Amino acid sequence: MIDHERKGTGCVRQGFTPLEGIEISWPHLFRCSFLTGFTLIELLVVIAIIAILMAILMPALNRAREQGRRAVCLNHIKTLTLCWIMYADDNDDRIVNGEAYWAPTATPAAPVPTSGPHRGERYWVGNDCASGFMQGEQRPLDIQIQAIRLGALFTYCKTEKVYRCPTGIRGEMRTYSTGYGMNGCFDATGTYKGNEGVRVGKTVLMVKRRTEITVPPPAHRLVFLDEGRITPDSYAIHYVKPNWWDPPFVRHADGTNVSFADGHSDYWKYGGAETIRVGKMANPPHHYAPTTDEGLADLQKMQKAIWGRLGY
Repeated sequence: MIDHERKGTGCVRQGFTPLEGIEISWPHLFRCSFLTGFTLIELLVVIAIIAILMAILMPALNRAREQGRRAVCLNHIKTLTLCWIMYADDNDDRIVNGEAYWAPTATPAAPVPTSGPHRGERYWVGNDCASGFMQGEQRPLDIQIQAIRLGALFTYCKTEKVYRCPTGIRGEMRTYSTGYGMNGCFDATGTYKGNEGVRVGKTVLMVKRRTEITVPPPAHRLVFLDEGRITPDSYAIHYVKPNWWDPPFVRHADGTNVSFADGHSDYWKYGGAETIRVGKMANPPHHYAPTTDEGLADLQKMQKAIWGRLGY
């Protein structure tokens, strides 16, 4: 059996001549263990692998985050619609004035009109919209909040964050609008006569009471939609011609969230590349006329949901 004898910082095997002895410096060995790390090439390979993994995972993470925000938005718009139904229940089946009050420089208000088709009907939200809203102009945040609180629906929905989508434009407290057909602005040709909506067969185009929603049934008549920004009045679309009026705002991965008169909400994905292109513009055009079959299908789907039928 060979013994070992420690000498200083080395170790010599006894039984060998000094020339044959192997001395190991323990601090040197300890120090060398740290010097034998990754080479530059190995580090570059590791970094490249991490970059590839990030490139694979990030789109999936972004999709998951967007789906979460879309779900929150769907819940918000559904909540507003249930409040819309509650309002009608408390007001002899009359639905709320679908217009947002337009007075972009006035103090916050949501008055009750004394004449016209909305006589006696308080605006559902007040004047939260700036005159240059399409160019990104915003009213101060406190004015927007006050305008929402003064609206007819705030009695039923007193949580301000419900009035906006979590992916809406920063600094804007409302992203949802009512569709024209739900007691909105009375200026779409062919949809109203005096202060009442036109009836075509069993379809009432401009609805004033929930009992007027029969054909198509409430599950197919649009109430709210997510425009992603504050706009005045209500969401406009033509009835007698194949044109958008307000732009087809694209939200949530090439579509938008909508709600219906029966209380449910849904995500609509546009099928036309031109609809998506126009809707994603920073300042999209009004009265846009589709040029493709897919774009026309997107338009007609929205027209049928808002008016109940096509007028051409």
